[in-house]
Amino acid sequence: MIEIHNLELHDSLFNHILGEIRDAEIQLDRMRFRRNLERIGEIMAYEISKTMEYEAREVVTPLGVKEVRMLKEQPVLATILRAGLPFHNGMLNMFDQADNAFIAAYRKYDKDDDSEIRVEYFSSPDLTERVLILCDPLLATGESLVKTLHRLLGDDQEPKQIHIAVAVASSDGLEHLQRQLSLMPVTIWVGSIDDELTARAYVVPGLGDAGDLAFGEKHS
Repeated sequence: MIEIHNLELHDSLFNHILGEIRDAEIQLDRMRFRRNLERIGEIMAYEISKTMEYEAREVVTPLGVKEVRMLKEQPVLATILRAGLPFHNGMLNMFDQADNAFIAAYRKYDKDDDSEIRVEYFSSPDLTERVLILCDPLLATGESLVKTLHRLLGDDQEPKQIHIAVAVASSDGLEHLQRQLSLMPVTIWVGSIDDELTARAYVVPGLGDAGDLAFGEKHS
């Protein structure tokens, strides 16, 4: 079973920030919405960092030498364009020497209102034996994230650990990830879990369209 860490279960400043990104009035301020997503990324990066490997190193100060525990290896940070950019940047503020991967994926509807997930572009370093952190603000059905991960890994790349970080997730989406990724070394970090998922894959109460709220409405 894939391990899931739900950060909302413990009172902290994280829940206050999460409340702000859901608030329809506060969402009117795009800069604040982007910064709140960034702060969520920073906090999640800190939590994920507790699971990573460290090693002792000597640091020379102006007055002497101190042995400290330093991160052994920087992760690879990946996100889905465009909504994930502020969240990704928050992660990058913490893992400031990380390698990065970017993927363009979206849900395409046809005239019968059926949909499919399309992945059209990706750029990624080698992920073999690396720690991969894939972040996306909103997890609805989970299908785009599964397809994104399979596209990143291809046929032969095997990260030693995969962390999936989402601000808000549907319970259906989390169950889909658990079914589809059960054979991978995956840990899921979620800010909050919502129970309702509509027929058009909207999470309720959710937070709306994170990409539009951060960068403005797109032409459909």
